[in-house]
Amino acid sequence: MQNVLGPQQPVNKDWWRLSAEGLPKINTVPPGPKSQEMHASTARFMKGLSSQVKLFPVSFEEGYGVMLKDVDGNEYLDFSSGIYVTSLGHCHPKISDAVAYWAKKLMNAHDFTTPVKEKLMEKMADVLPPGLNAIQMYSDGTSAVEAAIRAARAITNKHEFIAGFRDFHGKSMAAVSCAQMIRGDVHSYGPTRAPGFYMVPKPDPYRPLWTKADGTIDTDKYISFYEQFIQEGTVGNLAAFVFEPAQGWGGSIFPPDDFYPKVKKLCEKYKVLFYDDEVLAGMGRTGEYLCMNHWDVVPDIITLGKSFGNGFPVTAMVIKEEYAEALEKISASSSYGGNPMACAAALASIEVIEEEDILENVRTVGAAAMKRMEKMKEEHPIIGDVKGKGFLLGIELVKDKNTKEPFDEAGKLVYQKAFKKGLAWIPAGHILRMSPPLIMDEKHVMLGLDMIEDAITEVEKEFGYQ
Repeated sequence: MQNVLGPQQPVNKDWWRLSAEGLPKINTVPPGPKSQEMHASTARFMKGLSSQVKLFPVSFEEGYGVMLKDVDGNEYLDFSSGIYVTSLGHCHPKISDAVAYWAKKLMNAHDFTTPVKEKLMEKMADVLPPGLNAIQMYSDGTSAVEAAIRAARAITNKHEFIAGFRDFHGKSMAAVSCAQMIRGDVHSYGPTRAPGFYMVPKPDPYRPLWTKADGTIDTDKYISFYEQFIQEGTVGNLAAFVFEPAQGWGGSIFPPDDFYPKVKKLCEKYKVLFYDDEVLAGMGRTGEYLCMNHWDVVPDIITLGKSFGNGFPVTAMVIKEEYAEALEKISASSSYGGNPMACAAALASIEVIEEEDILENVRTVGAAAMKRMEKMKEEHPIIGDVKGKGFLLGIELVKDKNTKEPFDEAGKLVYQKAFKKGLAWIPAGHILRMSPPLIMDEKHVMLGLDMIEDAITEVEKEFGYQ
């Protein structure tokens, strides 16, 4: 059979370096006049924009590798990956060619089998933990999460769910009911949480709710509370625990290493499913295909998205083979899920991770980034904590290291100042979020951290810390 990704030329893993030379290149103070004019024109009709656009209304027209170019000709170092999406670089030649091939050959055949879907299913079964091989495809993360919730109900014949404080799972009814519903200037995501959805504290090592005598976080207390909540707070119909393995929107927060193994044991004790939402943290972002792999925990359900197709809208819901029959009960298919272009993007992305040794790059460069950030924490009075694994990184800004009071005003200013210097990245209130493309080398990661540190220094001076 012909290569399902079409005739492709070999891609050198350094394909992106030429476009990255000399970054950033700022010739007009951003956001420049063309950007502002285009944004204002679009904003007449486009409503509900994200905080990153509101804080810095730049208009982009081109991206290649780790470079983003705006309509004023400014070139930025990308430290966002399109908010965790274009993780293998903008317009990766292999992935772009694969999508283009199927865009000209077969764009949609509903959920019928196609050659590229067959190969993707085989590849996913190869890279995911053994037993996680009952798959359905979707076109956005929220749809995958909603399907996972329906699957959990079908598997268990139960209807309740417990999720963690500050986790984020999507913006439709069940998905948003698994998340914080009051966020910043957004008053509510609904008049009430959907029935049967509950929230519990989740371990944050920097801001622990329960600690041991030595002041370190006590994960046993969290697990004890969960057990008590199951008994007292639910009606005994708990289908699943729903967790982000590491919090993305919440600020690149990772729980202690012993947390998820304990949660898994709790789930087994109460015959509750463990649902791991990997939409943001999965597919290499932390140096593993699944972030949960770091703790050797195999979930019952996972969802994949964002990095899965390197920018093409493709997501997946995967459950253990023993529960596969449940997918026959919930009308799991969708109009766009698993279309040939989407399957090509996902398959090509996994092949790139393998061919370019992406996971090793993420582990090595991510460790160097954490070392640099630890040094920054020692030297800057408003950096309270640094956190991360691989290329899922965060810097928490505080007004005082003793009180740990969040410093939202500083966070916004640092975001804007670094963007003006040529760093395209993500705001998160007082926690600065970083998600560089997984292809990025140490030189360019350090360049991005240089711009962030310069911006932090400037903000410290403005607020009288220096």
